[in-house]
Amino acid sequence: MSDEAKGLTHIGASGEAHMVDVSAKDDTVRVAVAEGSVRMKPETLAIIRDGNAKKGDVIGTARIAGIMAAKQTSNLIPLCHPLMLSKVTVDIVEDADLPGLRVEATVKLTGKTGVEMEALTAVSVTALAIVDMIKGVDRAVVIEDVRIVAKSGGRSGDWVRPGEADPGDPR
Repeated sequence: MSDEAKGLTHIGASGEAHMVDVSAKDDTVRVAVAEGSVRMKPETLAIIRDGNAKKGDVIGTARIAGIMAAKQTSNLIPLCHPLMLSKVTVDIVEDADLPGLRVEATVKLTGKTGVEMEALTAVSVTALAIVDMIKGVDRAVVIEDVRIVAKSGGRSGDWVRPGEADPGDPR
């Protein structure tokens, strides 16, 4: 096994993939916040803002898609544990400077493993749903900067992305 693989939790001694055993971990409150953005033409942003998208309510539909996606993460990402999430929020705000929409997802549970993948999945699928709803009027739309912003709980404790504005206590 390579030196790089030795630090990976999902790789066994001979290099095979496996799901990490979390049974000995304590249940703690765990929260993750992820964000991303969807850049588009200013005219497309106006269509969304004015509620004139042919497929319907872009923001409402995308928010539901993101929440549903967070709950399905273990079905989408190999080796993720199925989790009983206690909270998923997806916020979508207009940003004229992009121009486009900024997406932030917060995921919470009390359990043995973190929810970073669920937060990232929520942001990613929210962005994909936005693209699907507007691709007929803007084929150049771009999803960018999907990333974890903060996490709390677990053995490793709290973390906030360096150089980012503190999102506050994600709990």
